[in-house]
Amino acid sequence: MSSGTAVPVTADVADHPAQRRILTVLVVAQILSGTALAAGITIGALLAEEMLGSTGLAGVPSALFLVGGAIGAVVIGRACQRWGRRPGLVLGHGVGALGSLGVVWATVLDSVPVLFPALLLYGAGGATIMLSRYAGADLAAPARRARAVSTVLVATALGAIAGPQLADVTGDLAQAWDIPRLAGPFLLAFAAFGSAAVFLALFLRPDPLLLSRAADAAGGPTTTAGGVRPDARVSDRRGVFIGVAVMVLGQLVMIAIMTMTPVHMADHGHSTRTAGLVIGLHLGAMYLTSPLSGVLADRVGRLFTATLSALTLCAAGLAASLVPPHSTLALSLALILLGVGWNLGFVSGTALITDALPAATRASAQGLMDLGVLAAGATGGMASGVMTALYGYDLLALSGGVLVLALLPLLALAFVLPAPVTADGSGGDAKAATEPGTGAA
Repeated sequence: MSSGTAVPVTADVADHPAQRRILTVLVVAQILSGTALAAGITIGALLAEEMLGSTGLAGVPSALFLVGGAIGAVVIGRACQRWGRRPGLVLGHGVGALGSLGVVWATVLDSVPVLFPALLLYGAGGATIMLSRYAGADLAAPARRARAVSTVLVATALGAIAGPQLADVTGDLAQAWDIPRLAGPFLLAFAAFGSAAVFLALFLRPDPLLLSRAADAAGGPTTTAGGVRPDARVSDRRGVFIGVAVMVLGQLVMIAIMTMTPVHMADHGHSTRTAGLVIGLHLGAMYLTSPLSGVLADRVGRLFTATLSALTLCAAGLAASLVPPHSTLALSLALILLGVGWNLGFVSGTALITDALPAATRASAQGLMDLGVLAAGATGGMASGVMTALYGYDLLALSGGVLVLALLPLLALAFVLPAPVTADGSGGDAKAATEPGTGAA
């Protein structure tokens, strides 16, 4: 590998002394807030169908979640930029709690005008959950940033898995309080977002972003995807571009194939329960494989992991298009591959962006990056239905698998192009970047 393929990291570089505490606090907060995701994913469409009286409008909540998430990603990112991670994340979780309570109130009033803005606020809370992963990497040593991100993502998955198991309990509680049963999961979301906000306000100290800025203020050399950035206050644009491209294209392809898989299965005689099982396995692969992605991105390299992501997503698209549509096992394996490929790209892309951005401008830029990811997901979701209707699921999956290969030339260029000039005025040292004991990130 050339000097542009890995990040030279000194072996004895350690995490900031506060990193372990920060990561522990974020894990607890993510488990709490992760339980809030189930309401929007599983209940939002049913709630809209009941209140709007039309199955055709049942997709409105998903659209509002995405719009609210896009707005929230930018606003919360800027709040973190201005005040620090703790105030920004507390604000975002508080907005999510307010939105969840608004949905409950809308069901009590049977008011669509109250429901729609409440769903926007709930979506902003969901975006905050994903933005939290960046806080896990603020104080991590460069050689452990991806693993810090993966730890936060796994915690989110644990909460998201626990949430649906509480749907019946919260529904019973809502009925006991004379609230429509479908609003029960949003009561849980209110409690989840609210408790996460309080927990972060009390315990996310010291602020990881502010500490990271203090370290960068010295202007010392900083590791990036392309080598060593001579001034920690300067962005590595190449690293940012590659990281965004990996996350955006991976999100677009994953959402497109995932969205239409249940429809494809229903068309071939699978039950809703079976389709739910396949999607559940896919979601598990999306998040529970985060530790593997973190280890690969830190120990082998960000670009290697991103390349592996593209190849895995391609294999998933090919498998989904070619396997017998009546085989639950075959479709499950294809969707598991899809989840693994997405995670490899999401973790490596996040690490690339964090490596490349100085702390002084990192938070607001990260919010804009997530806006791009959300927009890609919305595009994939909308385009998938049209393409499936016109050409069928097989061609949709095949096209997604081929499309993601567009990343390979970009990643190949990053492998072969020379690294930026290092702090001592020389080019990056390929041997130092990849030799055992130097810690390739």
